[in-house]
Amino acid sequence: MASVDEQILRTTKEIIVKFIECGRISPAGFHDTFRTVYQTVEETVKGAGRAPELEGEKEK
Repeated sequence: MASVDEQILRTTKEIIVKFIECGRISPAGFHDTFRTVYQTVEETVKGAGRAPELEGEKEK
């Protein structure tokens, strides 16, 4: 099984490929977009241990 970091990288790559196929990013914007997507995926995966608040609910 791949490590979590490898899975994050693979997921980021798949997202970037879809963006390129749809024409959402160009080679000029690749660097910044890849970094942003990677950080977002990493924060989501590694922060998964915390339960997100549901909309409309407040902590008791």
